[in-house]
Amino acid sequence: MTPKKVELVQSSQQFQLQVDGEPFYIKGAGLELGSIESLAKYGGNAFRTWRVANDEKTGREILDEAHRYGLMVCMGLDVARERHGFNYSDKKAVAQQLAVIKEDILALKDHPALLMWGIGNELNLRHTNPKVWDAVNQLSEMIHEFDPNHPTTTMLAGAEPDVIQLVMKRCPDLDLLSFQLYGDINKLPQYLKASQYQGAYIISEWGATGHWEVKCTDWNRPLEATSSEKASSYKSRYLDYIAADTIQCVGSFVFLWGQKQERTPTWYGVFLENGKHTEAAQVMETLWTEKSSQYDVPKISQLTLNGCSAHDNVRLTNGRKYQAKVTFEYPKDDPISFRWELMAEVEKALESDGGDFEPKPNILWCHNDLKTSDSIAFEAPDTGEYRLFVYIDDSFGGSATANMPLLVESLATEDHS
Repeated sequence: MTPKKVELVQSSQQFQLQVDGEPFYIKGAGLELGSIESLAKYGGNAFRTWRVANDEKTGREILDEAHRYGLMVCMGLDVARERHGFNYSDKKAVAQQLAVIKEDILALKDHPALLMWGIGNELNLRHTNPKVWDAVNQLSEMIHEFDPNHPTTTMLAGAEPDVIQLVMKRCPDLDLLSFQLYGDINKLPQYLKASQYQGAYIISEWGATGHWEVKCTDWNRPLEATSSEKASSYKSRYLDYIAADTIQCVGSFVFLWGQKQERTPTWYGVFLENGKHTEAAQVMETLWTEKSSQYDVPKISQLTLNGCSAHDNVRLTNGRKYQAKVTFEYPKDDPISFRWELMAEVEKALESDGGDFEPKPNILWCHNDLKTSDSIAFEAPDTGEYRLFVYIDDSFGGSATANMPLLVESLATEDHS
């Protein structure tokens, strides 16, 4: 295999990635177990991984499939995190990690689908030992020793100026930085100015507003935006803070091309668990290709329960009847279908941290037969914390989503209050 020469070129203070001498602006997505084929179909040209091999494919298989569809890969190197117990003052452990990663570099460095190496993911998240950055720099030096054709970066949680300055100081061998921002992506210009970072960068994760950034119910459950609200924010964030920086930004990876459970099964994926695409996926296709989708997904205006929205801190009494209703826009005559689900909330002790694995809660009931409509009546279950979901599916593989947290209390609790 012949590797492609990937270079970071600077001219007139403007940075540009080049692949074999041709400009390459990253129109990418984070893709762990999502469809590589669909990313190419929607107009993406690259994706990033978080590790060399996942539960389904080896690093070489990932690169081979990417190559078949004309995509490039920012290959993630799974560097141990301090928040998971790794000690960067342990020289032996650091050396062992470097040796393992070296084998991956040697095995994959000449693959023509390789774009760059991503050294670790959010190593700054709740870290205290600055020696982690010495290890990152050492890894970058090792990569450049054996692979002169591909740049190195590291993915930072956020873009706080003090973190950027620390990484700049201790990781001079990195070719560029990667930032991961969600609701606070609008602060990136001021962060960069305050840090005085003048190098190139990628937005390696961005998308829906994070569950840690939104308003919560009185019982501390985050309020998720509808799929339509998310789609609008994807568009504005891309245009206003990614494409708008033509000097330092060389592209981005939207999160997530696929589906994952993180507080809810619908929060971050631009696809659903059943493979249906959301409006956000169509937005990305339009941003990447400048072509509008032929079939628009339904747009949800509001989900209410007995006239109340999620912002009203909806409390129910177990055993009583309630009615939920979704209002939406879909001007076509094509058939649509509705699916309603009541799901338990994630137990607080099982909530993931920093994107780690989180188990999907139990579904109490699901209604999606031919009689299901834009409203549903149901009896409140036993006391506890739940979340009501509605999905509106069109006839072209698209789906709109909305949900609201519910707190079910006992009649005795209600009478006492």
